[in-house]
Amino acid sequence: MAGGKRSNGEGSVYQRKDGMWIGAAYVLTTTGHRKRVTVSATTESEAWKKLRKKIADSDAGIPVAAETWTLESYLKYWLSTVAATKRPRTVEGYGVVVRRHLVPNLGAKKLHRLSAQDVRTFITRLRNDCRCCAEKIDANRPKDARRCCAKGECCKTVLSDRTVQQIHAVLRNALAHAMREEVVPRNVARLVQVRSPRYDVNRGLDADQAKALLKAAENDRLKALYVLALYLGMRRGELLGLRWKDIDWDGWDEPCAEHTDDFCEDCAEQYAPTLQIRQTLQRVGTKLVFVPPKTDRSERVMPLPLLVAWALVDHWDLQDDEAEAAGDRWEESGLIFTTILGGPIDPTYLRSSWYPIRKRAGLDEVRFHDIRHSCVTLLLRLGVPPHIVRDIVGHSNIDVTMTIYASVSLEDKREALRKLATSLH
Repeated sequence: MAGGKRSNGEGSVYQRKDGMWIGAAYVLTTTGHRKRVTVSATTESEAWKKLRKKIADSDAGIPVAAETWTLESYLKYWLSTVAATKRPRTVEGYGVVVRRHLVPNLGAKKLHRLSAQDVRTFITRLRNDCRCCAEKIDANRPKDARRCCAKGECCKTVLSDRTVQQIHAVLRNALAHAMREEVVPRNVARLVQVRSPRYDVNRGLDADQAKALLKAAENDRLKALYVLALYLGMRRGELLGLRWKDIDWDGWDEPCAEHTDDFCEDCAEQYAPTLQIRQTLQRVGTKLVFVPPKTDRSERVMPLPLLVAWALVDHWDLQDDEAEAAGDRWEESGLIFTTILGGPIDPTYLRSSWYPIRKRAGLDEVRFHDIRHSCVTLLLRLGVPPHIVRDIVGHSNIDVTMTIYASVSLEDKREALRKLATSLH
């Protein structure tokens, strides 16, 4: 370029006193304005090469970042921004991922310089590095409790595919937010693929196990909760957030005109009570909070089968007895499932009821959430159309119903192939 006149917008290159070559030009930014940017190199030709790349990207409509953020500073800003729009438990989960994984590994990176290669290297480390070593978990334990890395015997405990996928999703969502605010020109996390987790098949109970569960819960004070979980496939938070006013008894709670009894068994079948899910109970940090259902489809109205309705009536009577016994200590929360003093049940503490029941039923490895899987699987095996099953349990998408929760047993496959063989014989 020496000796010739540069055209407008071409930029310039000069040498500093320390010998470095600096290129400067005005380029497009993510705010839509133009600003002066610089590049540096050890040779004049390399400086021109870098500068022309900046100008070419600008001419092609690829802007540069208007502000200089580190990933750590932007993530903190992003968390404070999304907190007002996301569910509290979701924001809490985002915060854990940011503090435990993203900031320690990528936080010092300049946001506009974060590359797909940086993200790919980070994901690879997450997948392959032992957490005890990477996070010094074992080294921080008391000396007499150390059992692996701090003793030179690495346990090779790595993150699950599901956890890696969640970490990648948080970074991807944060960068997508940065793109919408025109802080960065592209979302480099979207350029990196992560391995999808493999979900277990045949989760949940078969019909005999479901019957054993109901029998084991027969004398438990939360028997009605297990009936609702199994027959309606409700989530734990939905069950614990359920209120008596969410049930429309359709006249069931009025005296029978013929027999002058409440909840007359002879007339029960003529009524059509329903249950509406309007809120869920979650633990967020140290507090129990009521939040809207998980998705739009989760906020649903369901008919109450007669058996389920009677279980709720029995539970109503039990709660009245507990309120009378508690006296002034009773907390009127309006909830259906409460502690013996009427307050909300911490979702974590539900296990004190669940563990003894599953042991009596011979279901030691079954999780509480597997009862929900059981409802889906049993309904599908009874021939209920998938779209109806989806609406009963409140899945956001029918793909969730068919791919994750529904599974085909070996007996189902055997029967299908037997029918095929018969038809072709």
